[in-house]
Amino acid sequence: MVNFKSVEYASRKDGVRLLVLGAVHGNEVCGTAAIHKLMGELDRGDVALSAGCLTLVPITNALAHARGTRSGDRNLNRGLWPTAAPADNEDHIANWLCPLLARHDVLLDLHSFRGGDKPFVFVGPPNNDGAIEPFRFAAEEEGLAARLGVHRVVDGWLSTYAGGVARRRGQATAGAPGIDDAFYGIGSTEYMRSVGGWGMTLECGFHEDPSAEHVAYRGIRNALAHLGLTDDDQPQPVADMECLQLCEVIDRQDAGDRFVRSWTSFEPVMQGQVIAERANGEKVVSPFDGCIVFPNPDAALGSEWFYLAKTSSRL
Repeated sequence: MVNFKSVEYASRKDGVRLLVLGAVHGNEVCGTAAIHKLMGELDRGDVALSAGCLTLVPITNALAHARGTRSGDRNLNRGLWPTAAPADNEDHIANWLCPLLARHDVLLDLHSFRGGDKPFVFVGPPNNDGAIEPFRFAAEEEGLAARLGVHRVVDGWLSTYAGGVARRRGQATAGAPGIDDAFYGIGSTEYMRSVGGWGMTLECGFHEDPSAEHVAYRGIRNALAHLGLTDDDQPQPVADMECLQLCEVIDRQDAGDRFVRSWTSFEPVMQGQVIAERANGEKVVSPFDGCIVFPNPDAALGSEWFYLAKTSSRL
């Protein structure tokens, strides 16, 4: 049995309560390294809080981290909510993590990805009163996202996931448990928004990128300064931010489904371009000019194979 660990640093002055997570996925270690670096600086007094409270979780999913795998028993960043009858490793984590999220104002969740060109940040939806993800802190998220030091922002996660669920229901292909539930797309940031807070996922680079730790560390320090937790100089917003919106999710339906070539995240695709081929020979084409996101040739049957995004005017 592995214990849960969070470390809290509090100023004498009231302010924002910020939570920073590393290793929600066990093989994504750049956030863990960056958090440990900051903890050393805080413990030595090289960095000090001037207001508010900072809680650091270097390793959120200890079982997956020890194994060097993305998940312990399942993906922690899907179906993240408390349960009265925890059935797996991630259920137990959720029962500890969800109350921790609810005690904070802002979340910065540090991740890396399997392939792609440059770091990016995932933000939530525009302000809305809809059924999928009602929200009222879009301006706050946009303000911080523009100051984390990365040049690409992506939104549209939960609404796109819900659209995939709508198509998935009634199909014969068996997917992972809960995959046909629109709210199974809820991860750390989505849960944070559901309990009145706000936050974002910083994708710091591909897993093996040695610079990903620097991106994660810079993101934390910029967040601390922007939110007024430290007296560091205010980070300036990135001037040339690329804005994208997820619009489509395509599932893998058969073991014979295959990509027509190797893809990496954010590669451009043209309307009508063939991306993949089904086992029955059907061509899977892009419905618009945009880019492919999170292509996974090893996707489980009935689950997300790849996403498509298009340019957004969000920021």
